[in-house]
Amino acid sequence: MKPAAGVAHRSLRSLGPVVLFLALLEITSGILQGYYTPILTDIARNLGINDGDVNWFEAAQLMLSALAVPVLAKLGDIYGHKRILLVSTILTAAASWGVAFAPDFWTFLAAWSLQGFYVVWLPLEIALIFGRASAAPGGAALTRKAAGVLVGALQFGVIAGALAAGALVEVFAGRLEITLMIPAAAVTLCIAAVQFGVPETPERAGGILDGRGFLLLAFGLLLLTSGLSFLRINGPGTWWVWGILLAGAAAFVPFVRWELGRTDPLVDFRMLRDPAMWPVQLTAGLFGISVLGAQAPMSTFARTDRQVHGYGLGLDAGDVSVIIGSYVLSVLVGALLFPVVSRHITPRLTLCGAAALVGLGYLLFLPFHDTLAQTLANMIVAGLGSGALVAALPSAAAAAAPRSRTGMATGLTNTTKTIGGSFASAVFGIALAGAAADALADGGAGGTETAAPLSGYLVVWGVCSVTGFIAAGLLLLVPRLAFADPPLTASGQGIMVQPPGGSGSKGQVPDAASRVRGNERR
Repeated sequence: MKPAAGVAHRSLRSLGPVVLFLALLEITSGILQGYYTPILTDIARNLGINDGDVNWFEAAQLMLSALAVPVLAKLGDIYGHKRILLVSTILTAAASWGVAFAPDFWTFLAAWSLQGFYVVWLPLEIALIFGRASAAPGGAALTRKAAGVLVGALQFGVIAGALAAGALVEVFAGRLEITLMIPAAAVTLCIAAVQFGVPETPERAGGILDGRGFLLLAFGLLLLTSGLSFLRINGPGTWWVWGILLAGAAAFVPFVRWELGRTDPLVDFRMLRDPAMWPVQLTAGLFGISVLGAQAPMSTFARTDRQVHGYGLGLDAGDVSVIIGSYVLSVLVGALLFPVVSRHITPRLTLCGAAALVGLGYLLFLPFHDTLAQTLANMIVAGLGSGALVAALPSAAAAAAPRSRTGMATGLTNTTKTIGGSFASAVFGIALAGAAADALADGGAGGTETAAPLSGYLVVWGVCSVTGFIAAGLLLLVPRLAFADPPLTASGQGIMVQPPGGSGSKGQVPDAASRVRGNERR
């Protein structure tokens, strides 16, 4: 075992500088995600819009990211993950400067939407790391360690960004454009970090981008995500919203048929049928419901005055940051613990446990939501599971995919998570607004209060809990040793097992799921 350990140690050491530069990129990604939230009201006032119009920022960026991630991930497989990572960083930097100097709402909305290119960074980074680590013994384990570090850097950036924005908006009072220049400058510096600190993927799949598939996907995703946004804004009583959603779902039928007929598809649905792949992608969608859809309801619940409504925590904006900070820190800890726990039990069981923790955390909200201590405990439990899943899902997808499809597989975890978050945002908005309307009709709070009753929040927590436990059950269907490294020989080389049905194309490395099935038969 000494030779194997030595090779693994050298591989980890060679990956160190790469992971360091990519961690700088993820810190910046965290800054983008945490920086703007505390100053959205200031942005709305500067643009002369209502607070409700801020919802369009999220909706537009979700639509762009849902489309951009699968396309850029595929381009990474074709032309190199570093090259596309660099292109997406340049585009994000340009959009960030546009956000800083946008003169009106529509220009700001366009720049904010284009800033969503950063969501492809983590999938491309995981694919790049896996491409370099997979040739060495313990490649999947090295990828999991690197993913934990990157997600930890991401969460650190979220905290740093939120704290910096809150302080700088006061320092630069009356000069909001200077405050908005800070994240733009950070992204611009990342261009040099990627260019000079990140090597290119050793192997590339080649091929061309499926243009017709791209148009079909764009049409379907545009209809689906816009329909969900309109559902949240206009409510379920608007008939044409349902027409958009049905049209969006129907648009995926010709897209799937077209892709199945392609030898080099934009989205490989045959790969998605693999027993080690489809539970991961479905888990990503279910996970998006809680990680992207439940945070806004949590904030409004914490701000609700318990003395008036009989529920809520009655916190001010500053105190809510305690809950947010505790959740983000637990996400960071969960991401760092994921590779550690995976060494003692299988990665599959670690994924199952993480999803179950998310389900448990939100389940605890149903009976325990009366005090700040209870809320913090629940959010920490859910955060530990969420952090592990954020780190685990793209690395698990990379390990389960063929070598020529790692970018596609990791990118799809972000796409399905985004769609799950859009769905949850619409459904939760309807649940809370509907509950508030019912209470208002019944004359609640003197007939003047529009805060959602507790029943609306119970729906949110119940849905997040159920989807977490469903994801844990789905992951149990994955082959027992999926996402794990193949056994090592005394020389430190992994046992190569040909996939069922033949050796495949000349020189092709069998995917991780095929190696696992072979190892289980042994």
